[in-house]
Amino acid sequence: MTTSLAAAFAPHERVALELLPHATEGDDGSHDVAHILRVFRNAMRIHAAEGGDGEVLAAAVLLHDCVAVEKNSPLRAQASRLAAEKASALLAGHLWEEPKIAAVAHAIAAHSFSANITPETLEAKILQDADRLDAIGMIGAARCFYIAGRMASALYDPADPLAENRPLDDKTFAIDHFEMKLFKLADGFQTAAGRALATERHVRLKHVLDMFLDEI
Repeated sequence: MTTSLAAAFAPHERVALELLPHATEGDDGSHDVAHILRVFRNAMRIHAAEGGDGEVLAAAVLLHDCVAVEKNSPLRAQASRLAAEKASALLAGHLWEEPKIAAVAHAIAAHSFSANITPETLEAKILQDADRLDAIGMIGAARCFYIAGRMASALYDPADPLAENRPLDDKTFAIDHFEMKLFKLADGFQTAAGRALATERHVRLKHVLDMFLDEI
């Protein structure tokens, strides 16, 4: 991994150089290095207000998607646990101390919406908030449509776009995902700083859907 890319993870460039080669796998553009960097910046912004162990947080961000599981896979709910296990082995191989490895692993395991694991540490709460910020706002909308294309879903149901007379189905129609998941995320943030950022992005996400509906 290039030093220039690792520099974007300041002040944790050393951790980035160590872990970026293991941060992603597969070809999912919604969980690529750009996503990792956005989550890192979200996390550092929250960390500046809330505190916590910056090194543990940086490592957790860098490895939170180190195992790739597609959205439509039956293993999806286990993705964060699998990533936590892989991260623990990687950090042990880099001679990290066991308490820090455990802290990173818990943060990774608890970050996922589908895993439904309660974050018990500040670092875990920050990672969960930072990752969820990337699922709302303009980026969240873009990722929603990207994943819909990846899964061969339609953008919307032309007969009933808002699912007024049918069950919501985000596996078939992209905009159903807004109501099924994305609009619910802002209510579940763990930190005050994360909640403030989420409120702004939730409004943006609503605006994106409003514009979409106006155009169709």
